[in-house]
Parts: sequence; structure tokens; C-alpha cells
Amino acid sequence: METAKVTATESALKLINYLKTQHGELMFHQSGGCCDGSSPMCFPDGELIIGDGDVLLGKIGGCPFYIAAQQYKYWQHTQLIIDVASGPGGSDFSLEGPDGERFITRSRLFVNAD
Repeated sequence: METAKVTATESALKLINYLKTQHGELMFHQSGGCCDGSSPMCFPDGELIIGDGDVLLGKIGGCPFYIAAQQYKYWQHTQLIIDVASGPGGSDFSLEGPDGERFITRSRLFVNAD
């Protein structure tokens, strides 16, 4: 069985479920932008146009999780672990921002056993 390229902590799954009750189906994109550093961004499903330059890493909480292909080149040897932290994030574009929490990305390198 292949190790998931993206996972979510219990805290992140709880926040995803809450956001689903508020906004319906969701999608994620791992940004690599200047304004928010490199944060996982949460949108209503379909709000962000996914292009040929985006890679579907997997799903968290039943939601698709994408990353830009250029960013993926740097992160392809890691598992992304989506978590939650208190406080405002660097962007108002992600749905969780107004609730005083923000999604963050932790990572770990894949090992031969993965």
C-alpha cells in the first residue's frame, strides 16, 4: 500500500468538517506564493481554477488537495501533513481565516519503507 502524499491531523479534519457545514464541498491548494508564505489554502469546491500546472496529491477529509507542479518538484519527497494553528494566517483568501484558526503544513521526508 502506498503512503499518502497528503494527510490531515484530527484538528484539521475537525475544522474541515466545520467549514463544510458552512460552505459545502471544499478544495485545497498548497500555495507557494509571496503573500502567505507556503500555506494550504481552503476554497469552496470549484472556486479556484485548477490547471495543467497543478498536481492532485490526494484528499483530506474527502476534499481534493492540489499543489502547483513547480512547487511539487521541491516537495515530492515529503508527505504533507495538514494541521491547524491558532491566530490569523497570512491571507484572507482561505475560508478558515475569519474563524481565528489557520491551516498549516507540516512535512516529513519519505523513507524507503514508504
